[in-house]
Amino acid sequence: MRTVTLIKGDGIGPEISDSVVKIIEASGLKIDWDIQTAGADVAISEGTPLPQRVFESVKRNKVALKAPVTTPIAKGFRSVNVQLRKELDLYANIRPCKNIPGIETCFNNVDLVVVRENTEDLYAGIERMIDSDTAESIKLITRKASEKICKFAFDYAVENGRCEVCAVTKANIMKMSDGLFLESYRSVAENYPQISKREILVDNLCMQLVQNPSKFDVLVLPNLYGDIVSDLTAGLIGGLGVAQGANIGENYAVFEPVHGSALDLKGLNKANPTALLLSAVEMLKYIGENSYADKIKHALFKTFSQSIKTVDLGGSATTTEFTEKVIDNL
Repeated sequence: MRTVTLIKGDGIGPEISDSVVKIIEASGLKIDWDIQTAGADVAISEGTPLPQRVFESVKRNKVALKAPVTTPIAKGFRSVNVQLRKELDLYANIRPCKNIPGIETCFNNVDLVVVRENTEDLYAGIERMIDSDTAESIKLITRKASEKICKFAFDYAVENGRCEVCAVTKANIMKMSDGLFLESYRSVAENYPQISKREILVDNLCMQLVQNPSKFDVLVLPNLYGDIVSDLTAGLIGGLGVAQGANIGENYAVFEPVHGSALDLKGLNKANPTALLLSAVEMLKYIGENSYADKIKHALFKTFSQSIKTVDLGGSATTTEFTEKVIDNL
């Protein structure tokens, strides 16, 4: 039996975690969950939102499924997500974006993947106050990290039958930092003659994504652009409630939904477990349980095709009702 770390998070995290665990159990797959807590409540009780025991659990088990954790805005502790990625060197963030049967959107031909560098750039939060009226944030881009994520993107394209890898920057303005990322992309791209290449500025990309997203296949981006663009692409397929994510490193992998902890929905039985469930599906594939992953995904899509949806997707099903219907379809 495989042991997997389960970080239940806060807000709606525990509710959707319980939902996903029930669905996986109903599929017949046996997993030994190493349950860990993290977040605002843990910060109060243990003095830190991310205790060392969480890192030790992930390092021991190599794979984790993580529910959302609250990140305070403009105050309080640094992001748990950022700390996990840096400590475990989860340098690649992968966010597939594909239409889901039964969920109506403006486009029905979306099938792209955002590959985001996960460890540096402005998102790393290297900043300081120069004086009481001036803040400075450092955009750190290295050749090593840039080449690493570009290689990951091209390898992903090869392994998954993708045709193109498009580099996304603002190198016309940030000629040194984004210029270095683009230079690294070009260097790596030379080793993949079978994959088409494209370069685009991030603002132009955003415009084209909301006009014709089918023009794109695999996008590779620095950290901050990746964070923004991946939320945009989630909107193309129904919103953050259906957007899964994976953080991959050389030794460890953490799978998580894109959305936040939705504190306003905590305890109301209205949360949508889909994004965490799809993240779990990707996790099952990662550990070699492809048949169970396919079985769960089929049951989920069948549920949507039966017009069973939670409130965020225009339906009326509670978290419990949605979970039970997916289990019925298994």
